[in-house]
Amino acid sequence: MTKIESTIREIAYPQQTVYAMLSDLSNIEKVKDRIPADKVNDLTFDADSISVNTQMGAVRLSVVEREAPKTIKFETQESPVPFNFWIQLLPVTEATSKMKLTISADLNPFIAGMVKKPLQEGIERIADALQAIKYE
Repeated sequence: MTKIESTIREIAYPQQTVYAMLSDLSNIEKVKDRIPADKVNDLTFDADSISVNTQMGAVRLSVVEREAPKTIKFETQESPVPFNFWIQLLPVTEATSKMKLTISADLNPFIAGMVKKPLQEGIERIADALQAIKYE
């Protein structure tokens, strides 16, 4: 199993506020203008799933577990590389929280060597975007 983790990011909003927004994927509507149009196409989503066409192919993720207010777990329904993805949130103070993103994929060593760097870069870009959201 290959595990890729983002750096831990501090978010200037309370854990519950961040969780409430991220656990309902229909909230993507509020931030989709921040998603680089050259990286993704045909973005569709509802409260429990998100689909997008990327440079590597179609990806569809569904929420498989929510543990309020600390974890949201996703699993691929369609993807060139099947993987699980989760968001972990922890309180820092009453007004701030921290976040870490993790991807876990069952990759053979050859494929892992080819995709690990792009996946690491991708998870950091996702973390950047999630950190920049105004959770109000």
